[in-house]
Amino acid sequence: MEQTGRAYACGAGTIINAIATWKGAAFGIDLRTEAEVTLTDDRKITGHIDGGGDTSLIERCVELTLSRFGSEHGAHVSTKSQVPSASGLFGSEHGAHVSTKSQVPSASGLKSSSAAANATVLATLEALGETMERLDAVKLGVQAALDAGVTITGAFDDACASMLGGFVVTDNKEKQLISRSERDSEVLILAPFEKALSSRTNVAHSRLVAPWVEMAFGEALGGNYEKAMTLNGFLYCAALGFSTKPMMAALELGIEGVSLSGTGPAYTALGSADLLDKLEPVWQGMGGKVIRTKVNNTGGKPCR
Repeated sequence: MEQTGRAYACGAGTIINAIATWKGAAFGIDLRTEAEVTLTDDRKITGHIDGGGDTSLIERCVELTLSRFGSEHGAHVSTKSQVPSASGLFGSEHGAHVSTKSQVPSASGLKSSSAAANATVLATLEALGETMERLDAVKLGVQAALDAGVTITGAFDDACASMLGGFVVTDNKEKQLISRSERDSEVLILAPFEKALSSRTNVAHSRLVAPWVEMAFGEALGGNYEKAMTLNGFLYCAALGFSTKPMMAALELGIEGVSLSGTGPAYTALGSADLLDKLEPVWQGMGGKVIRTKVNNTGGKPCR
């Protein structure tokens, strides 16, 4: 008999990009990736992404989760997303299928890979009838992302924000959650049409700005998230060659928290509804997709 699990996780915005120092911070945004995993009697783990894409990540997430529980089952994973993934074989007599669908723009710095990984791990657990501490589930997804080559640092900060929601500060090298807090805020996203894969980021340039990123990280530790993300944004725009025009436009309107998200090309701004109402038409004139959402403080969950 087939067993199916469904779950979702959220995208995230950057406060501190961890590439320069291995220390990061991020916040959950209310855009979801949903995953469906069906355990089957097939030896293969197969994946499908709504809209197409590489399924290696989501398939690896299923494989690691099944292996954790020594399952005799396989699975079919289905995702509705443009998040990259990969295909592979599962070393048992059975298999799985996974599929995903997503509201999170892919390859834009909005943590689409973390959202897909988290949703897939949670859906696999649901299909198995098993439970796991959410931080342990995050670490499974991080390992799968490293195995699939879609991240440089493992993106533990992004994965924590996606799974737990709220604002998180992390040590990515130690896979340690330093702090988490909740705060309500409106979010505006400018997602340019071009894509920027995290795995192709100029790491050498990013590490040149490490001393100043450390200063921004200190602000994040103190809960000064808007100041931290704005400093982060200017530093990484300079290091990675992105325009600061979207950030300057936000600052001119009195918005205190705006940044390049991840390794770009998307930008995110935190602020009141009134301020973001003023910023929205300005960003619309810069080209790309403008998305209005809010901070997600709850993170990923099974769909029940």
